[in-house]
Amino acid sequence: MYVPQPYREPEGSWMSELVRGNPLALMVSNGAEGSAPFATHLPVIPSPQTGGNWPHGLAGVTLIGHMNRSNPHWSALTDTQTVLLTFTGPHGYVSPTVYGFTPAAPTWDFTSVHVRGTVEKIESEDETLEVVSATVRAFERDFGADWDMTESVCYFQKILPGVGAFRFHVTGADGMFKLSQEQSPETRDRVRESFGASPCTRHQATADLMERLR
Repeated sequence: MYVPQPYREPEGSWMSELVRGNPLALMVSNGAEGSAPFATHLPVIPSPQTGGNWPHGLAGVTLIGHMNRSNPHWSALTDTQTVLLTFTGPHGYVSPTVYGFTPAAPTWDFTSVHVRGTVEKIESEDETLEVVSATVRAFERDFGADWDMTESVCYFQKILPGVGAFRFHVTGADGMFKLSQEQSPETRDRVRESFGASPCTRHQATADLMERLR
């Protein structure tokens, strides 16, 4: 991903925070020669063994996730190929009306992290169940209502043959935090205030990031 200098993350923790807070990733990998690449949206979380230790650049981090084994993308994945996971954070359209001057051009402020790495497929049903369970625990804690999965574990075990769980070993990452840094402080404040006044929670989250990136 091309990242102009003004839009680079101020420190590595911004990338790890975006990955954890926006776990629906787009996995992209090459298909056979001459064919289109594969792209699959799927939930990804840090491996429980990773904990809170996220190095700058994310290299060395292990993520875990799963997809439907019937998806042709699953059978096309190999241990040696480089795979890309893209995570999208808060974003929003910026109208020139916000700037208060002309000439001007509209733009789209956005945040994104592209993570490169290799996939290690998990064949063990016990390990696959642990990936699914860990994902449920993480999402119920962060986004749900602490749902107790105990009574559904038997159901999980029934559907495991169709679940392709994997470990994703990160080799590198790029973060793009395009939040009107190219504008003057006064203009950037107007953009931030416009996002903050929007009823859209995505815009409000963008304003919050801009406030932190002052």
